[in-house]
Amino acid sequence: MADLKLEREFPVDSETLFAWVSDGAKLLQWWGPEGMHVPEHNLDFSRTGPWYSVMQNAEGQQYKVSGHVTHVDPPNSVGFTWGWHDDQDQRGAESHVTLTVTASGAGSRLVLDHRELADAEAVANHNKGWTSSLRKLEAQCK
Repeated sequence: MADLKLEREFPVDSETLFAWVSDGAKLLQWWGPEGMHVPEHNLDFSRTGPWYSVMQNAEGQQYKVSGHVTHVDPPNSVGFTWGWHDDQDQRGAESHVTLTVTASGAGSRLVLDHRELADAEAVANHNKGWTSSLRKLEAQCK
């Protein structure tokens, strides 16, 4: 198993940043790597329970991921399980994501902690996807 940890600073207060990482309507504005849109989902990290999203690229390829929101502690953190689906909609190996928001001198800091990924290749792929998604979030929080 391998882990990925990313940290970003945002020029907004903790409550505002927490809303961006928990509210479904706000999540949709940055969820998924650049060039992807989300045609189908039930994203809402403001409550515990199941969630899923289908991301689609410009060529029409779709990628489904789902899990369960395990904890919500506004405005500090939200945690959820994460598992990709294959072409037959079978859910694969499960990992866990925690988004932690703290106040910082510039506004607030987001720590994305994605744990229990299968291997170094999975870490590299998730690093690329999350980094791209976080660039979209940074554009929203200016």
